[in-house]
Amino acid sequence: MEQKRISAKQPMQGEAVYHLGIKQGEIPPYVLLPGDVDRAEKIALSWDEQRFLNKRREFVSYVGRYKGCKLGVVSTGIGGPAVSIAVEELARLGVHTFVRVGSCGSVKREIKVGDIVITKAAARFDGASLSYAPLGYPAVSDPEVYRALVEAAQSLGVRYHVGITASFDTFYVGQGRPGFRGYLPRNSATWLEDISSLNISNVEMEAATLLTITNVYGLRGGVVCAVYANRVTDEFGEEGEKDAINVGNEAIKILTERDLKGVKT
Repeated sequence: MEQKRISAKQPMQGEAVYHLGIKQGEIPPYVLLPGDVDRAEKIALSWDEQRFLNKRREFVSYVGRYKGCKLGVVSTGIGGPAVSIAVEELARLGVHTFVRVGSCGSVKREIKVGDIVITKAAARFDGASLSYAPLGYPAVSDPEVYRALVEAAQSLGVRYHVGITASFDTFYVGQGRPGFRGYLPRNSATWLEDISSLNISNVEMEAATLLTITNVYGLRGGVVCAVYANRVTDEFGEEGEKDAINVGNEAIKILTERDLKGVKT
């Protein structure tokens, strides 16, 4: 039997959004966005209650409760293009608050491996955000989400920093790492020096796209990342993930409680 065709402008999987496979009413309006599929599960397991929702491609989703607050988590995969799909489809499902819980590299000596960084704004060295706004458009964190993340970090006593995050489309050559057979374009050879001169705190691959989209659509977005690499000291270690997860969870609780009371910060 021939499959019924639908509009290519708004593809769906039955009643579910196409890529995430989630239906209206299945996910709360507060969502954490890790890139890593495994981190999505870790986040869900850190809650008081959790339920697996769906898995399609790199998009794994759970819903649950943290200290009485309903929330969701959806992995986005790596990079801005995948983030744009997740945010687009979640926004159509009624999500209004997005917190990326990721990993990053520090470009300041004092921001050490295992610390966390809370993004004030993102420098748009990516390409995906250009689909939504010209380069002069600011990719800034929502002030309420930013303050909730800082408050959460302070209350939990974790070692945190705030600053400007730079987002890139590639992990290796685009972030000044030698490519295959040592390939490194001339403009990448001075990458660390150039980025450091801009007073950038950390680098990753998703924040600029997330924050551009949330600002364009009038939604709330924020970013907290664990520092896995220090590019100045040339150190790497998968540390700080638990702190970043805890800060993300606690920030959602703070925002939910304030929203219920109608409090603006």
